[in-house]
Amino acid sequence: MNRVFGKKKATGPAPSLEDASTGINARIDGMDSKIEGLDKELRDFKNKIKTCKTPAAKKQLQKRALETLKRKRMYEKQRDMASAQAFNIDQTAFSLESSKATVSTVAAMKAANKELKNVIRKDLDIDDVDGLADEMAELMDDFNEINEALGQNFATPDDIDEADLDAELDMLGDELEDLVGEESVPSYLMPAMPSVTPGQKEEDEYGLPSAPIGTKS
Repeated sequence: MNRVFGKKKATGPAPSLEDASTGINARIDGMDSKIEGLDKELRDFKNKIKTCKTPAAKKQLQKRALETLKRKRMYEKQRDMASAQAFNIDQTAFSLESSKATVSTVAAMKAANKELKNVIRKDLDIDDVDGLADEMAELMDDFNEINEALGQNFATPDDIDEADLDAELDMLGDELEDLVGEESVPSYLMPAMPSVTPGQKEEDEYGLPSAPIGTKS
């Protein structure tokens, strides 16, 4: 049977996405170089056609330029196809890397979930947590009651209302007005008053009229 159909050749490992991407990108670079060379040839034909003197020579140059343009279009089409393949390969590689990252994330979450369950079952008891919460609440209530007791003002009567406050303020206002009315100005701030009325002569300590100061006899 092997002589009739031949023996199946052993295939090696499939190329990786990175190898395929590298090969296609190299092909794209090669075609870009060829397209650039053909563009240069077309520019040369254009300049020669402008300066051509005979119609026969011009026609020959146009024919060669047309063949060059066909080759350029062929390479551009191949380059576009290769670019599309490169994009598909890059997209596939990105999807593969995302899938691997997702698998790693799920595995890590499973391991963490398992460890969390073990910790809760071994080291934590929901009844103990509830008891601790109730005990903390009772302690906080006791602490608030102690603060309220310590914050009471034992010297202040509790039977004072707003009417008593208004009456007290009115009485203080009347007392302040009385104090302001009775308050006298110090003597050293009073203006100096003459001791003798106008037309009356001053007397000395013996009751005699004193001579005016500064008068001449």
